[in-house]
Amino acid sequence: MKVIVVGLGVQGHKRRAIAGSDYVACVDPINVQADYKHVSEVPLNNYDAALVCTPDQTKIEILTYLIQHKKHILVEKPLYASDPILVELQTLAQQQKVVCYTAYNHRFEPHLMRMRDVIQSGGLGACYHARFFYGNGTARLVRDSAWRDQGAGVLPDLGSHLLDLSDFIFGVRGSQFQVIFSNCFENNAPDHVTFVNRTTQPQLEFEMTLLSWRNHFSCDVLGEKGSVHVESLCKWGPSTFTLRKRILPSGRPPEQAITLVQEDPTWALEYAHFKKLIIESVATDLSRDRWMSQQLQLLNQTAIRMASTCQTV
Repeated sequence: MKVIVVGLGVQGHKRRAIAGSDYVACVDPINVQADYKHVSEVPLNNYDAALVCTPDQTKIEILTYLIQHKKHILVEKPLYASDPILVELQTLAQQQKVVCYTAYNHRFEPHLMRMRDVIQSGGLGACYHARFFYGNGTARLVRDSAWRDQGAGVLPDLGSHLLDLSDFIFGVRGSQFQVIFSNCFENNAPDHVTFVNRTTQPQLEFEMTLLSWRNHFSCDVLGEKGSVHVESLCKWGPSTFTLRKRILPSGRPPEQAITLVQEDPTWALEYAHFKKLIIESVATDLSRDRWMSQQLQLLNQTAIRMASTCQTV
């Protein structure tokens, strides 16, 4: 398979490296390293698929062009658009028999896959509550980027990952999310947000920030038969998975802990998954993107409104 990279920023460089010998050219209107300035300039017989790593506002136009010309697509998250546009995009992709896949690489994090397997096997029984935290220290970098420090800020960026993980781990696509906190501590757009859903099983709590002095991720799930915990991601390692079995009526639980110290495997695993979808001719399904766009639209509006009185420092 021959692939091009569209958008040669941070993510584009990562995707280009993972594509290896599949890579043939890159497209970027600004980066001088790019071979082309617009995707329409690339000869169609030069590639089979595109890895799209552009800002949100340009994605739909690029994706439509690629699908119309029967090119498979891996597009960086989130694929954010109105429901009619996403329905139209899915229909077109199915008609053209191409894969349009939205990348959420944390689905391929070893300990999150292990957590999902424990929960889906019934190891925790009924799951009561799940708390996700995702923090990095990029507030000043975001503030220096005109296109990133706008809108709902950290919410669509990191919040989209957390919504996706709730779907991946629990199969939950709730619709009654509520923003609890939204702050602009240092940025013009929200840089610290917490939102919840009390109607799902398990109940969901998500916190995300650009103000974490050290990049960190955690997920804690409390259940009928015990609890499961993930601390950190492989890219920030060490990453630890802990499973605790509940002792009734009370007592110190037996505990299984696994710690990984390794390079981030998720990018390569996700790229392999994308190629497998193409080989197996899996029909494009954008239902996850449609659900997420609907929820993010409502959450974004609330987060912006709640943070509107904040002052940056």
